[in-house]
Amino acid sequence: MGSFKFFRFLSFRTQFDFLPSSNPVHEDLVKGGSSNTNHRHRNGSFLNSIFGFLRRFKSRAKTDGGSKTEEEEKVYSWLYALARSERSLCFEYVRSTERGLSFTEAERRLKENGPNIPLEYTFPSSWHLLWNAFFHPFNIILIVLSALSYITSDNPNGCIMLVLVFISVSLRFYQEYSSSKAAMQLSEYVRCPVKVQRCAGRVVQTELIVQVDQRDVVPGDIVIFEPGDLFPGDVRLLTSKHLVVSQSSLTGESWPTEKTADVREDRSTPLLELKNICFMGTNVVSGIGTGLVVSTGSKTYISTIFSTIGKHKPADSFEKGIRQISYVLVGVMLVVVTIMILVEYFTFYDLSESTLFGISVACALTPQMLPLIINASLAKGALAMARERCIVKSLSAIRDMGCMDILCIDKTGTLTMNRAIMVNHLDSWGAPREKVLHFAFLNSYFKTDQKYPLDDAILAYVYTNGFRFQPSKWRKIDEIPFDFIRRRVSVILETESDPEGRYSQRFHRLMITKGALEEVMKVCSHVEHVDRGEITAFSAEHHHRIINVVEELSNEGLRVIGVAIKNLQQTLQESSEQNMENEDVVEFDMVFLGVIAFFDPPKDSAKQALWQLAEKGVKAKVLTGDSLSLAIKICQEIGIRTIHVTTGPELEQLDLDEFHERVKKATVLARLTPSQKLRVVQSLQTDGDHVVGFLGDGINDSLALDAANVGISVDSAASVAKDLADIILLEKDLNVLVAGVEQGRLTFGNTMKYIKLSVIANLGSVLSLFIATLVLRFEPLTPKQLLVQNFLYSVGQIVIPWDKMEEDYVQIPQKWSTKGLPMFILWNSPVCTLCDVATILFVWFYYSSGNKLSSTFFRSAYFIEGLLMQTLIYHLIRTEKIPFITEIASWPVVASTVLIAAIGIAIPFSILGDFMGFTDLPLSYFGFLVVLFIGYFTVGQVVKRIYIMVYKKWF
Repeated sequence: MGSFKFFRFLSFRTQFDFLPSSNPVHEDLVKGGSSNTNHRHRNGSFLNSIFGFLRRFKSRAKTDGGSKTEEEEKVYSWLYALARSERSLCFEYVRSTERGLSFTEAERRLKENGPNIPLEYTFPSSWHLLWNAFFHPFNIILIVLSALSYITSDNPNGCIMLVLVFISVSLRFYQEYSSSKAAMQLSEYVRCPVKVQRCAGRVVQTELIVQVDQRDVVPGDIVIFEPGDLFPGDVRLLTSKHLVVSQSSLTGESWPTEKTADVREDRSTPLLELKNICFMGTNVVSGIGTGLVVSTGSKTYISTIFSTIGKHKPADSFEKGIRQISYVLVGVMLVVVTIMILVEYFTFYDLSESTLFGISVACALTPQMLPLIINASLAKGALAMARERCIVKSLSAIRDMGCMDILCIDKTGTLTMNRAIMVNHLDSWGAPREKVLHFAFLNSYFKTDQKYPLDDAILAYVYTNGFRFQPSKWRKIDEIPFDFIRRRVSVILETESDPEGRYSQRFHRLMITKGALEEVMKVCSHVEHVDRGEITAFSAEHHHRIINVVEELSNEGLRVIGVAIKNLQQTLQESSEQNMENEDVVEFDMVFLGVIAFFDPPKDSAKQALWQLAEKGVKAKVLTGDSLSLAIKICQEIGIRTIHVTTGPELEQLDLDEFHERVKKATVLARLTPSQKLRVVQSLQTDGDHVVGFLGDGINDSLALDAANVGISVDSAASVAKDLADIILLEKDLNVLVAGVEQGRLTFGNTMKYIKLSVIANLGSVLSLFIATLVLRFEPLTPKQLLVQNFLYSVGQIVIPWDKMEEDYVQIPQKWSTKGLPMFILWNSPVCTLCDVATILFVWFYYSSGNKLSSTFFRSAYFIEGLLMQTLIYHLIRTEKIPFITEIASWPVVASTVLIAAIGIAIPFSILGDFMGFTDLPLSYFGFLVVLFIGYFTVGQVVKRIYIMVYKKWF
């Protein structure tokens, strides 16, 4: 992956000299910003490169998920200090004035701080990616063995190993090259014009409004913004009028938030809820204002969100296990091969032949097909996922899904349908009233400015429930459209009959208003009691009762809007004189009717899918930026337990241990910021040692998607989220994940089969070769025979990815066992060696003549026995049941076993046998092999059962 370079952090030393030294926030800023870290970085870059190279041989350190990074702490402290301060003091903090910066000073700061880009992305070179793909223990082993094979004129074997390396490196290089572009999508936030107030003049300074590119905005600039503008940096508001800002890029919530300059915040307010701070990457929905830019570039809040994207994740247990096996095999290889070369040399005094035999033994010990088997298994899993309408970007994600035991889900659009459904219509006392629905329907039916999902929900509710409100009897006169300042919409309708029966006029005119509850109540002076037919003054008691009703609805996860009406006592002739330009004149003295409640329902497939995942040992946790009550309601609907819940502000108050404990227990975590989602995922990975999947689709999910073992997104997600995801769902259906978990466990299981097979068979056969060399005083197999045997054995293993797994295996998450695998190898390898030794003894005592044994005969017998042993051992270790009786492998594996065994038996009897130095074998030897393998499977099954009992009892 590429690397992210952060610009030098602002030095606050000079700008805070005047502040009291007792202020801890300012002291932290002084200490955090005054150190010159870039100088040390430049001086130590060469040493860092060397140590970085050496650290590749060690497992990467785990990331602590419970605490903020140093960069985050600096940004948080800086923004809170500005939010708590008077506006005049904020100018001092950033060394600016109320007239703005001069052009000369702005240019100097731009050179000092660099362009206003959230992150400077350095795209990795192809050579760098190629080196990363090449640097793998088994690739190095194969390259060395291939070179030695060419040196000793064993060209076919050297060519085969180079082809295997080429395939492995090519696959990994392609994956790395594709995924390295993820963070480039951050350029979406740059290259847009910004209105900035600057001052010019040497003697008399004049304030000028100029447009500059967002890249050229610097700390201390005063920006002027209006609807549609993006904030070019983190901004402390100076003035505001009806300012409404969308922070969906940071929080994931589609509903905008109000901002105001006329407030001083305190530290207890969550960062993203600060009213006087606007963040880079958010945009103005409505209203106008001015603001002081306090942070730009890599020092903004959004940069702390993306600062970890693209950094290497800690190696998981599978990767660590593969590396450990690699190092063990290398160590064993060096020792055994060296001894065998020396024994061979001091026996025959032929250095060339001894070296060639040693290389052949090293090839036999090396699991040459491991990279190919792993990638073939993952590719097969990816194709299976593609049939389920998934795009798999990272093949290793298939394997990780098999190990996944926790799935973190963002609620919006994943568990829910992401659309509103109307569920109730209540009056001020919380009782269902048709009149409330009637007038809400008329408002939605006649409004034409813009139809919102809530309007569609109201219309659908009326039509599907058989209400007949006869809109044809009404005629639209005018409309006051919705805006984010008033947050309500009004329509004026007229009918020939008075539905209330209280007016004598031929025509009755009515204004119907609906919108945000608090905004509707602001323009109401009366409340209607429908039962009594009375209209009373809107009192504090009424306000308190309505708020209580709404709180009960909110606790059930519902969202509400208010409905109000106003009778307009005018004749039809006066209607043409009605002026609607000033809505404040018309929208007042209204009668509050009640509220309409909406619900974003869970998907029909969500409950079933989560139940199936739970059956397979995958626990679900909901991580959302929405309110806690709404998240709890959704989780209760789909069957997720809500006994332990928490929120982002609560997590902020916890120390490290409490944080880990709260995250471990909680199933619903609401009001989370992007950074908090990241820390929750990291806490589960490090403190709980879980394999974590994360399903999200927003920019605010990008951190968690990048950090999770399996990042899952959807086709309609933000571009950054899709680029960082390992798997992209073409449909928002959690049932696809159930199939993915099963496929991942199948892939993991088949990969582990090969690892067990190759290590057990290779160690057993090499130990047998070593014993035979010492006993027989001649080569048990010539280098050519050994390589042909190894080649046939390797070809037979290609079908392993197409094997099946037992039903019990795919029901639980699978992990690399650091104790179980070595124990399994130590228990089973000796059984193979004993069978080989039994063959050596049988051939020696039964077929020798005068204590002399033909080397050609022995090699023919040993070649067939070794090949059959390595081929058949797979069927013993692939299952805990009795092979060929209670459990049979898939037909490709059985066919491959039969084919390779037949070829191995036929070679000594063919023309190729004479070329390779083989001879015909008597029928009695094959009778011995039948008895030998029956005994092997019997003893092996007993040893396997004992191992399982011991392991389950003690480990």
